[in-house]
Amino acid sequence: QVQLRESGGGLVQAGGSLRLSCAASGRTSSIDVMGWFRQAPGKEREFVAGILWSYDSTYYTDSVKGRFTISRGNAKNTVYLQMNSLQPEDTAVYRCAARRGGITTARDDYDYWGQGTQVTVSS
Repeated sequence: QVQLRESGGGLVQAGGSLRLSCAASGRTSSIDVMGWFRQAPGKEREFVAGILWSYDSTYYTDSVKGRFTISRGNAKNTVYLQMNSLQPEDTAVYRCAARRGGITTARDDYDYWGQGTQVTVSS
């Protein structure tokens, strides 16, 4: 089993920045990909960004390209999401996720989930 724990959410004005962290524990050797999803009120959970540990390759949804950066710590247990130029439409609960295999954008492909952290962007 793998446990994921997010931190770093909060309230920020439009144009501001936040950095989210996700710490993994347990059988982290079983993880190939870690990613971030978000869910706004009344909307479905959507993929934001993912990173493939072995190759340090990344993938982003179009709406965050150029503004968000996903990265990993030196140990295979931490992933970050640097969010710049935040907009009110980025407001959502952000959840860390992990899986074995390649990067996918489908939420059902991910095996492990954190509880989530709230990001609120005011206009």
